[in-house]
This record gives sequence, structure tokens and C-alpha cells, in this order.
Amino acid sequence: MYGKILVPIDGSETSIVGLNEAVAIAKSLGSRIRLVHIVNEFILDGTYSSGTYGEDLIESLRDGGKAILKKAEAAATRQGVTPECILLESIGGAAADLILAQAKEWAADLIVMGTHGRRGLARVVMGSDAEEVVRAATVPVLLVRPLK
Repeated sequence: MYGKILVPIDGSETSIVGLNEAVAIAKSLGSRIRLVHIVNEFILDGTYSSGTYGEDLIESLRDGGKAILKKAEAAATRQGVTPECILLESIGGAAADLILAQAKEWAADLIVMGTHGRRGLARVVMGSDAEEVVRAATVPVLLVRPLK
């Protein structure tokens, strides 16, 4: 049924809740899991600097993304599922677009995401990658909210 589960990870508690749910599903169905982290390289630099600082910052973001994936991979492995891990990079694009593209490219059967469950003005101001994924996905999407 859900042989391939895509799990976006951003290092937040919310994404770990989504990971744990995906692992539970994968264990019960014998599914494969792919963790994906997106490094957004959209950096505004209003100065006329050489860009060295920007390059260092981008490399730092990449290193942070690798660390987030490694931590999530270890958490899944401790629970009995060994995931694949993918680090994607975007220059100012929406994370949702890359999640959807990865789901299509990998032929995912399910996307499992943690969500903050924001409503009203908070959602309007902050946007919602989860909402965009739900609207545009061609496969089922499971949104998981943390227990309060």
C-alpha cells in the first residue's frame, strides 16, 4: 500500500513527530523511508561585499542540514527502520515545491509531515509548506501534529 514514504525533516520537534509516525507506518507495512531536508539559500545581501560571507553562510546551512538528517536517520534506525537521506538546495523557492518534486521523482506512495497546525493570521503570515503540499500532492499526505 505505502511502499515508499517521503518524510520532510527540518530539525524541529514537529518534524520529528512526523518522522516517528512515518517510522511506525513503515515498520507495520515494511515500507522504505526517504528523509529529505531542504537548505534554502535565499540570502539577501544589501552590501557590495565580495560574497565570501554569503558563501560561508551557505556552507554552514548545508552542514546544519546534514546534521539534521544524520540525527533523524539515527532516530529512525534506533526504531528499526533505516532510511535513505537526501539534502536538497533551493535558492528562494518554496520548500513545498521541492518536496512535491522529490515525491514525484522517487515515486513516493505517501508523504508524512509534521505540522504546527497554525490557523488564522499566524498561518497567513508564516505560510504553510504543509498546506501547499496537501493541495498539490498527487499521493496521500499525512499531517501529524505534536501532542500538547
